Amino acid sequence: MFNINSTLSRRNFLAGAAALGSAVALAGCSSGGSDGGSADDGKTFKIGVIGPLTGAAATYGVSAEKGAKLAAKDFSTKDLKLSLKSEDDVADGEKAINAFNALCDWGMQALVGPVTTGAAVAVSGEIADDMLMVTPSASSLDVTKDKTTVFQVCFTDPTMGASAAKFLAEKYADAKIALFYNSGDTYSSGVADAFAEQAKASKLDIVDTETFKDDSSTSFTNQLTKAKEAGATLIFAPIYYTPASVLLKNAKDMGYDMTLMGTDGMDGLLSVEGFDTSLAEGVLLMTPFSADDEKNADFVKAYKDAYDETPNQFAADAYDCVHAIAEAIDRAGIDISADGADIAGDLAKAMRKIKIEGLTGELTWNDEGQVEKPATAYVIQDGKYIAA
Repeated sequence: MFNINSTLSRRNFLAGAAALGSAVALAGCSSGGSDGGSADDGKTFKIGVIGPLTGAAATYGVSAEKGAKLAAKDFSTKDLKLSLKSEDDVADGEKAINAFNALCDWGMQALVGPVTTGAAVAVSGEIADDMLMVTPSASSLDVTKDKTTVFQVCFTDPTMGASAAKFLAEKYADAKIALFYNSGDTYSSGVADAFAEQAKASKLDIVDTETFKDDSSTSFTNQLTKAKEAGATLIFAPIYYTPASVLLKNAKDMGYDMTLMGTDGMDGLLSVEGFDTSLAEGVLLMTPFSADDEKNADFVKAYKDAYDETPNQFAADAYDCVHAIAEAIDRAGIDISADGADIAGDLAKAMRKIKIEGLTGELTWNDEGQVEKPATAYVIQDGKYIAA
């Protein structure tokens, strides 16, 4: 599903936000520019989308763009046309701000994205409450911290880690667990820290902890040997799908029979080029969306019809972003021809009051702009995600 360089992740791309300072001025979002041909008839609401459409993280941004486009079509009405325009930030903080300015020139009134955390932190730190921003996948607490108009559709890193520990305490209470994570990655280490804290509270048996960094992700034999010697029957690894495929291959080669559990970053494991998918049988995942879940069948069919591919969680999250914006517009009762800066506050207030039945669950938002929705776990069986 995703193809990403191990040194570049949606969660932990260097934003360079501190270095931006006055070097990149953020334009105020007043109306202007062209939306590519649709008429400004007072019934069109302009939503910008920012994400990596090219580069090593492009699979994330392209999926989000496609999901957002489907949602704009589905939630447009005769009285409210949702018009979308996308900009490529190549998962870079400075380019994300440039993309934001370009969308402001177009007349953007609300933003979906940025998709990666570094870019999202850069933009959210600069908008000064002048734009409703809903990110599908930037999970750091810093994205929404001290912001009033910024929201997340994805779980935060601490929520994901704690939820995984609670799941294991309920379903695998007797497991001997090795915690395995990338100490150089904000997402991986953030989830791992929260998992370790909740694991202690839930009295899980953590028998070993192993770390790695991107430059050593081509082999995990040493770490697996230690985990095996410690008697670990389950490895909790909040890592991305590419290193997860290496870990599973290494475990097979050394005859280590264990259960692997990951979080949403491992979603995409079955599509790793050259990977023997039989090795993923029994892998557990905490992820908010499954294309194999019957309740998502209509969306999956529409997505396949439109793009000739199966949607992933990034597409689903972005779809939910647009859904939430449409609900907030309706709840706020705003003048949909107004500038984004003039309606940002009203839309943000509405976001904290709405509840949507999304593709990724029943979504509400707290005062910090963080989503509140059920955590879900799946097990891979016969190449499908089955509720665990």
